[in-house]
Amino acid sequence: MAEHVGKSIFPLVYLKDIVILPHTVIPLLVERQESIIAVEAAYEESCDFVICLQKEHSVTNPGLGDLMRTGILASILEFVRLPDGSIKVFIEGKSRVYIKDLVHESGLVHAVVVTTEEMVVNEARAEALRRLVIEAFKEYADLKAGDIEKKAINEISSEEDPGRLADVVATYLNLKIGEQQDLLEENVPEERLEKIYEYIAREIEIIKLEVQIKEKISERVGSSRKTLLGGQSKAMRSDTLDRSAFQDDISGLEEKLRAKDMPEAAREKALEELRKLRMMPPMSAEATVVRNYVDWFITLPWNTMSPEEYDISEAEKILNEDHYGLDKVKERILEHLAVKHLVGQLKGPILCFVGPPGVGKTSLGQSIARATGRRFVRVSLGGVRDEAEIKGHRRTYIGALPGKIIQGIKRAGTSNPVFLLDEVDKMSVDFRGDPSAALLEVLDPEQNHAFNDHYLDIDYDISKVMFITTANNMHAIPDPLKDRMEILRIEGYTGFDKLMIAKHFIIPKQLRLNGLEGREISFSPKAINTIVHEYTREAGVRNLEREISSICRNIARGIVKGIDDKKVSIGPSRVHSFLGVPKYRRPLREKKDIVGMVNGLAWTEAGGELLVVEATVLPGKGNLLLTGKLGEVMQESAQAAMSYVRSRAKEFGLEQDFYDKIDIHIHIPE
Repeated sequence: MAEHVGKSIFPLVYLKDIVILPHTVIPLLVERQESIIAVEAAYEESCDFVICLQKEHSVTNPGLGDLMRTGILASILEFVRLPDGSIKVFIEGKSRVYIKDLVHESGLVHAVVVTTEEMVVNEARAEALRRLVIEAFKEYADLKAGDIEKKAINEISSEEDPGRLADVVATYLNLKIGEQQDLLEENVPEERLEKIYEYIAREIEIIKLEVQIKEKISERVGSSRKTLLGGQSKAMRSDTLDRSAFQDDISGLEEKLRAKDMPEAAREKALEELRKLRMMPPMSAEATVVRNYVDWFITLPWNTMSPEEYDISEAEKILNEDHYGLDKVKERILEHLAVKHLVGQLKGPILCFVGPPGVGKTSLGQSIARATGRRFVRVSLGGVRDEAEIKGHRRTYIGALPGKIIQGIKRAGTSNPVFLLDEVDKMSVDFRGDPSAALLEVLDPEQNHAFNDHYLDIDYDISKVMFITTANNMHAIPDPLKDRMEILRIEGYTGFDKLMIAKHFIIPKQLRLNGLEGREISFSPKAINTIVHEYTREAGVRNLEREISSICRNIARGIVKGIDDKKVSIGPSRVHSFLGVPKYRRPLREKKDIVGMVNGLAWTEAGGELLVVEATVLPGKGNLLLTGKLGEVMQESAQAAMSYVRSRAKEFGLEQDFYDKIDIHIHIPE
């Protein structure tokens, strides 16, 4: 029986005459505006979305009662925006979900769903039904006379999971919409298999009856033989026209392959696949797979390169235009570019920018691309757990695609882009493999000239790509991967740095984005420092930019309402009126020395902080009390200090057993 395992909210797309089952990959043309918004939201956020069936076609804005409550959680494999505004996507059904409620927000409909986990009730019955369905499907495939590929028959015959078997077989049957929805709503695998077995038996009986009827009519109606042959001839001509168009399409692909500037080994591989494609039925699933495979060979920029620019003065100018400070990092980047210019093909270490969020690691990669005249492509590795995300899926899997490296190169359109691998410290390992191990081949200059993607199954030269990586925590990067990279630390910005960044970069940008450019709007240094110290606490400047953006929006609203003039000066008081009560208190050093209190310095992700340490002595039995947010190192430091005082008690004028009569309480307020 089904077991509820989780509740989530996803964008919702409702269809009128299509039911999608798990483990199936289908193309979908999205034309309704509500559906376009939902699919775009799912694609931009890289998240799944829910698809369900609409009960009545005539309802334009269906509510919860107008929809089938059981739907499918799907993911987007490919996304193409068409000239008429519609969207074509390839989607993969993942799991059944039950729709609990609908949430409407900003023109977008979200479904609150509960996911379910299937559980076989009777193992023996499930196995018996699995064998019956496989045998019946083989008979059905024989009667269909080649319409079902042998590869598909073999895959279904070897399928061990009863639930998956039922879902996959259903895609080959001529089922009504209601029957497909019944299969989607059936959570018990053996019950679903029993329905599939009934449907296959019905289809087999219908095919046999069709054959019998055709034979009887052929024998009985001799006089209408000419008419019958004429109808069949028309059908044959139609089929011939379809195959002719298919063959013309293959010939066009072959011309593109022969004209493409690519390695001969890759060309021969693609031409061999085209020869296989010529022998396949045009509408078969395997033909679609081979066609997509050949398309990748045609669209990849095998030998296409961007003309590189190595004007060091111009590169330095671009880096200074885009970033404030970071002098050591800029120097190392310019050294890297200079050596690459002199050597040509540099097989040196990969640059890895390590620093807190918001300090400009990703934008440095964009600046390097601009300085060298190369295309820029970014791939986020945060949360990647599967090795196939890097090296691609093998073509035996439904909906297989190349890995993120090959996909990124295709997006760039050249084989020598600046390729930013973002958040390499946030990859994880599970039973599907170790993606960091797959990255070793990508980042090793001795190996990446023959990078082998599992999908392409042929070597692709990525040695001309300029790889740059970023991370927040250097210690989370695996040692073998760290060994292939040169770590460039980007520390957090000081208060003065943030003042200058806000003055020269953030404020002009936000004035332009909020329609205030050209107006006399000024922020005083005290106002900027107030925002930095009282409304943000970070190493980077992302929250600083958000707060300045909020102030600019308030100014824009005031100008439109006629409250503010064209000339606006922002000081600390106006910052408080726009942003409200300060979020943080700025720690201040005591002006006078106080017994039992000392100031220290602490390092945090937000930068340096003043740390007040308080101590008091009270009657007791020699206990050391530690309170406040103390780590192990600070606790051990307090204990070491106590031991030091005990060891020097005589020098300090204390009795040898002084600690037996007192307790010492050490507290750090913040």
